[in-house]
Amino acid sequence: MSSLAVRKAAPAAGTTPGTAQGPPLRRRIALVPTVTLLLGALYCLLPVAWVVIASTKSGHELFSTFTFLPGSGFADNVKELSTYRDGVYWKWMGNSALYAGLGALLSTAVSAVSGYALAVYRFRGRETLFNILLAGVLMPPVILAVPQYLLMAKADLTDTHLSVLLPQVLAPYGVYLARIYAAASVPSDVVEAGRMDGASEWRIFSRIALPMMVPGLVTVFLFQFVAVWNNFLLPYIMLSDDEKFPITVGLYTLLEQGSNTPALYTLVITGAFLAVLPLVALFLVIQRFWSLDLLSGAVKS
Repeated sequence: MSSLAVRKAAPAAGTTPGTAQGPPLRRRIALVPTVTLLLGALYCLLPVAWVVIASTKSGHELFSTFTFLPGSGFADNVKELSTYRDGVYWKWMGNSALYAGLGALLSTAVSAVSGYALAVYRFRGRETLFNILLAGVLMPPVILAVPQYLLMAKADLTDTHLSVLLPQVLAPYGVYLARIYAAASVPSDVVEAGRMDGASEWRIFSRIALPMMVPGLVTVFLFQFVAVWNNFLLPYIMLSDDEKFPITVGLYTLLEQGSNTPALYTLVITGAFLAVLPLVALFLVIQRFWSLDLLSGAVKS
């Protein structure tokens, strides 16, 4: 019987007999990235939660109640913000919509044409030009703001809508994304087939390549819209007439006035909360193109 007995495996060296090995340790290690992401999300969402809750408080409640306790003055805050200086806040919002919407559309169009050309055509200096564009991606916008102001001043365009729109048209990162996506989604065989059928280069781009690039261009539009909407330094330097301010510069001037008039703080916070809503709405509208269609377009290529 002793020769037929099943011998139990000896426990590994350095371990305690009777304890499970392996899976619990792996589970604990797997929790590390989850906890890290939760802490990062908490760090990012706490200021957003504060703005949402603070926008519901009146001027008295803002400084006298618990930070994360909702107030009862949101409707009054919106009413006061709308009537402040005959509704200048909504002019700022309209200016931001103009700068971001038109600027993102023009930038997306330029990025589409440039990215397609860099991806499809072979010409001398192509890689050099692309490397210069990559250097533009790495260039901080603050370095370019003063040269752009000097160029606009030379053209007598400062303190105009064009002084904010024109510098936004060429976005190096948008051109980079458009080239990468065009190279992945527009097969060279399709382009050659169009040429063999006698189609012009513009017709091949507009009728064949552009529909294939739409998911990637939606992403370029979203990135550029958010970048222009949140841009502060360029319009702050270019504009002097507060009727032409975007929402970022307008709220900054309102905040400066709040140092002498604390009652304006509630208007600044409410205005900041309302200024985020268009970005959230835009993301919810085009998130299907931004995620699923972008992935499916890359897979189909």
